[in-house]
Amino acid sequence: MMLQGKAAIVTGASRGIGRAIAVDLVKNGADVVLVGRDRGALEETLTACTAAREGAKALVVTGDVADPAAVDGFVKEALEAFGRIDFAIANAGQSVDSLLLRLKPDVIDQMLSVNLKSAFYLCGAVAKPMMKQRSGSIVLVSSIVGLTGNPGQAAYAASKAGLLGLAKSLAKELGSRNIRVNAVAPGLIETAMTEKMTGEVREYLLNQAALGRPGKPEDVSGAVTFLCSEAAGYITGQTLVVDGGILM
Repeated sequence: MMLQGKAAIVTGASRGIGRAIAVDLVKNGADVVLVGRDRGALEETLTACTAAREGAKALVVTGDVADPAAVDGFVKEALEAFGRIDFAIANAGQSVDSLLLRLKPDVIDQMLSVNLKSAFYLCGAVAKPMMKQRSGSIVLVSSIVGLTGNPGQAAYAASKAGLLGLAKSLAKELGSRNIRVNAVAPGLIETAMTEKMTGEVREYLLNQAALGRPGKPEDVSGAVTFLCSEAAGYITGQTLVVDGGILM
């Protein structure tokens, strides 16, 4: 188990990609703090984690990742529970589609707060203990839409693109303390969010994918676990695209 003795925080751990990331980290030896707003769904993730590895330690914390005080609070709980934070996965995200001329200010604020600002708060909160222990890996979950843009998703795409710039900047700021910061950019992954896509959009993406199929949350979680591990010990400031070949 390549992450044995390590501790991780995963935001947006209630379901989908976040749940898969948490379970994969546990399988590989890490203990996890599961963060989200839906306690019932988080408890289901907790059950999946404890089933993944005998003796696994997992902690459920409910809170709003867009609230900096709440983020500071669950990071403090993680440190109290495990004594250290080795990995921080900023996975929380929402998608509200709207064409520019119909895009309302509250939707813009929501996308930036949940998808982008929350990552700033998480990174700021975990940077201090990571700097003290002189090690850590932060992974920001972006999207291929952050690389390409998409009609009707200007706010979502802008927020996800912001994560890529954040990863590069923090990689340069924190690298001297042996803290690595990377991003993953999933493509069409089978989650509750992508189920809302129109058939036309879904068909277009599938036709672009070299592998000819949508991805599973586990396809993304494997990439995240790799970036956390020592196998990626000389990788920082990068964006790992997990899209089945859509962007080639």
